[in-house]
Amino acid sequence: QVQLVESGGGLVQPGGSLRLSCAASGSIFSISVMGWYRQAPGTQRELVAVIHSTGTTTYADFAKGRFTLSRDNAKSTIYLRINNLKPDDTAVYYCKVGASLDESGWPVNDYWGQGTQVTVSS
Repeated sequence: QVQLVESGGGLVQPGGSLRLSCAASGSIFSISVMGWYRQAPGTQRELVAVIHSTGTTTYADFAKGRFTLSRDNAKSTIYLRINNLKPDDTAVYYCKVGASLDESGWPVNDYWGQGTQVTVSS
């Protein structure tokens, strides 16, 4: 029904940068919100940043300043730029979409991508 294709993860040295991409496709009628979460080993999944259909963007406190979330509505794609990467940024980054498959716009369900690994190490 909904497919999320994530890309852009990898091994990066501290201080480096990455851009993650998440493209949504399928029988989507409307998207309410798209965003990124991350999960480091032994920890709970946490919010990184989300962008709502209104264009409003919300960042976790740790993400303010080094992380930039943007979107291309025509491609149903979001991008997460991460600058000055730190070892603590090492995690699997997951894309999440809140979308409706019905023309009424309801219900809105959450769909998750498979995740992309980001490893920050020298």
